[in-house]
Amino acid sequence: MSQNKVLRKTFDYHNFVRCEQRWIFSGLRLTGDAGAHAHAEDDDATDSFEADIVAGLSAQQKNTLPKYFYDEAGSALFEEICATPEYYVTRVETALLQSVAAELARSIPRDTVLVEFGSGASDKTRQLLDAAPQISTYVPIDISPEALQQAVARLSHDYPRLEMMPLAEDFTRAVKLPPKLEHAPRVGFFPGSTIGNFTPAEAMRFLRSVRSLLGTGSSLIIGVDMIKDPATLLAAYDDALGVTARFNKNLLTRINRELGGDFDAQAFDHRAVWNAQLERMEMHLVSLIDQLVHVAGHSFTFKAGEQLHTESSHKFSVMSFGALACSAGWSINRYWLSPTPRFAIFSLTSPV
Repeated sequence: MSQNKVLRKTFDYHNFVRCEQRWIFSGLRLTGDAGAHAHAEDDDATDSFEADIVAGLSAQQKNTLPKYFYDEAGSALFEEICATPEYYVTRVETALLQSVAAELARSIPRDTVLVEFGSGASDKTRQLLDAAPQISTYVPIDISPEALQQAVARLSHDYPRLEMMPLAEDFTRAVKLPPKLEHAPRVGFFPGSTIGNFTPAEAMRFLRSVRSLLGTGSSLIIGVDMIKDPATLLAAYDDALGVTARFNKNLLTRINRELGGDFDAQAFDHRAVWNAQLERMEMHLVSLIDQLVHVAGHSFTFKAGEQLHTESSHKFSVMSFGALACSAGWSINRYWLSPTPRFAIFSLTSPV
């Protein structure tokens, strides 16, 4: 079969795993959600940014939360990453979603509320809206009011009958839907394999919170990146044009600008690593020299070769994601796999 053609596979998941089985996860709490930004008012966001950065730089294994990548420059750089030949995730997921949208739409009830977590520009959402005109209300959740305003303006023009109810929230925190939607059927949408940026424990908590928000009888459509050969993964996180390296180092520029830091970005090297034991890609900034860095009135020493861990992106097998979903109370109806490089779209339901 040609690898340019999306391979659609559907399975009865219950044939080979039961949700009542016990599963064990391991992993260090190094990162949070790459798709989210800082929360609440500007002052609170600044305080949170400062507190998180100082705490991360003070840790034995220095680390930062990847949500802080996404200032204006970082968001623009991520868009560039998505367009690089090596970064397969956006391209492959979009093709797979286009291929299976009609099948997904058959299970979406009339007058459904579509809730998207970390909606951004809502580009992938259009494939669901086109395939499922029975969706009556769209609730995009994103921390950026500007992104929401722009996305809603575009969608309102193209889907005039669709009711828009945007929520400017950090979707990783407690979110409440408008009371008028209480009795409507609900479908969640979480593309992009952002679930991989959580630790296993964080991912479980997030999926449980989504289930609580959407309610019993709801469903969740989620994109999941699969384990694949290390060469493909390493190229995706360390592209030949160096866009990902600039994206990684931009975090230091943001720290300097917003927290009075004096990082020399040229004194750090971008490094991408496949951690086979924890089944995740990691991004680090590696100090090239012994140096002393000041941030928000604090001093931090870096030895030559010392690593600042800036992101983890967990990859899954069908079994490992199934275990995670089941542990959070979801049941798996079906899933679809792309051809190489493997990516999956899962359709989950919340049992009544």
